[in-house]
Amino acid sequence: MKHCLVVDDSSVIRKVARRILEDLDFAIVEAEDGKQALEACRDQMPDAILLDWNMPVMDGLEFLTTLRREAGGDKPVVVFCTTENDVAHITRAIRAGANEYIMKPFDKEIVEAKFQEVGLI
Repeated sequence: MKHCLVVDDSSVIRKVARRILEDLDFAIVEAEDGKQALEACRDQMPDAILLDWNMPVMDGLEFLTTLRREAGGDKPVVVFCTTENDVAHITRAIRAGANEYIMKPFDKEIVEAKFQEVGLI
């Protein structure tokens, strides 16, 4: 079973993402911010990370930049999931190491399609 880390400061978003990803046969770990996410990755590097941009403590971009410098941090497929939809944000995310980008609100079809595109399912 593949593992996915869902990182979002909204418990509602985490709950929705968990349900979708569990239906796609992922084991889920949750984090409320980038700092918690980094700690979770250091405990066990996931196969995939569904990552919000705007969070307290450590935002998604800072988390991603830090993750990619960690041992094994190049391995997880990172899918940004955010309301930030302008070209500048998307470009920054991809340059920082994101593999894909999903806009909020999202549904199962969108998540499933993006995860298929990056070879996770």
